[in-house]
Amino acid sequence: MARTPSFPPSVTLDRFDLAILAILQRDNSTPQRVIGEAVNLSAPAVQRRIKRMEEAGVISANVAVIDPLHVGQPLTIFVEVEVISETADLIDAAKREFTAAPEVQQCYYVTGEADFILIIVVPTMGDYEALTRRLFFGNNNVKRFRTFVAMDRVKVGLAVPLAR
Repeated sequence: MARTPSFPPSVTLDRFDLAILAILQRDNSTPQRVIGEAVNLSAPAVQRRIKRMEEAGVISANVAVIDPLHVGQPLTIFVEVEVISETADLIDAAKREFTAAPEVQQCYYVTGEADFILIIVVPTMGDYEALTRRLFFGNNNVKRFRTFVAMDRVKVGLAVPLAR
């Protein structure tokens, strides 16, 4: 889902909320009773806090993190993409195209020499070549792209450091 950069509405998180988030980031399947015991709240209080944080967008998804190697997607590739024109319509079109490609795990619109950074997983270099033909060579607004193939997944995660 593409997001428009903006500051979220003010959500006040207290030490209980941050402690709950820390537990959920480690294991989202932790029972609310166990979370409550860890943070000294009742299970219903934990449930209300989680619901509030979901509604406020603090918790944006409840998902399983899958190791690509175990499902036949052993290659992780980072791609810098530079576009020719940065008009709003063309940038939005690129965002839609990159977002629609299932191989693209993450897409960032960035400052600097590159306009986008993509994180891609594919089974083979042949699959990556086919993807480059579709996403880059087939796009008249892509000026150039640079590919970096990961040799080792040293650290992978989306956990956000939480102030306490």
